[in-house]
Amino acid sequence: MKKILLFLSIATISLLSCNKNDDDGIRGNPNIPNAVFDTQGLINTNLPQFNQLQFPGNYVVLNNNYGINGLVVYYSGGEQYSAFELSDPNHQLNSCSLLTVDGVFATCSCDDGNAYNIITGSPKQGTQGQYGLTRYFVEANGNIIRVYNN
Repeated sequence: MKKILLFLSIATISLLSCNKNDDDGIRGNPNIPNAVFDTQGLINTNLPQFNQLQFPGNYVVLNNNYGINGLVVYYSGGEQYSAFELSDPNHQLNSCSLLTVDGVFATCSCDDGNAYNIITGSPKQGTQGQYGLTRYFVEANGNIIRVYNN
């Protein structure tokens, strides 16, 4: 009987400690809904539109067919790529929350001018809000770069 009570107590505590709300968006950010996509086979660094990803310090932007407002893929060198959503994570989705990439920063056109580093996803100093960029998964296999979220 003691084992059953102990098991029920642990199970109850475990269930009560879970606070996952699927309406909170990706990774708990209520501003960014979960976008399921896969660029499988699309990003081939031998193609002219993606060949800048053969050289460290370069990036490409994919339109809104991937992610919510599109995504940016940055190449750091070796097999190190990062990919982030181009929606300001500290604004609800609207016309000004689309991020524009210039150099290593992606900036929104809202009045606060939030900006984020496309290498790390970190907010630039002075950015308002608690969230960094939403990161997507990246796999490199030779000249094919796969970005996905599922």
